[in-house]
Amino acid sequence: MPLWTIHHTPGIFTDEEKHRLAAHIADHYEKVGLPRFYVVTLFHQTRPEDFYVGGQPTPVGVRITVDHIARRNPDQESRRRTARWITSMLRPHLERHEGLHWEFHVDETSEDLWMINGIAPPPAGSDAEKLWAENNAPSPF
Repeated sequence: MPLWTIHHTPGIFTDEEKHRLAAHIADHYEKVGLPRFYVVTLFHQTRPEDFYVGGQPTPVGVRITVDHIARRNPDQESRRRTARWITSMLRPHLERHEGLHWEFHVDETSEDLWMINGIAPPPAGSDAEKLWAENNAPSPF
């Protein structure tokens, strides 16, 4: 389950841009075999007076945390590919803002600590997971 938490100062994203970015994020994970509903994107607008970098208020800033639970990058090269993919996807949305400070990081969490609707997700690539993807919803298996 990828969870993208995007903290941003006002004016960074329109509602349409949020929708487009969240859909693009879900598209990527669906292409690599995850059910779309595994992907959650949260946007949190933060006032510049509440957004500090290096102890100083930041007038235009974005800080993103990506939690990967359903899958992990097995090695350094795949982690670098993931970072490049995230950068390439974010860059068009962010670099148009002059003076913007933006950064992200990715955490990889144990899938043993994850449930959806009280159900532990099926093993990766299993028939049950494929059914979840096809139905775009969890179900007992």
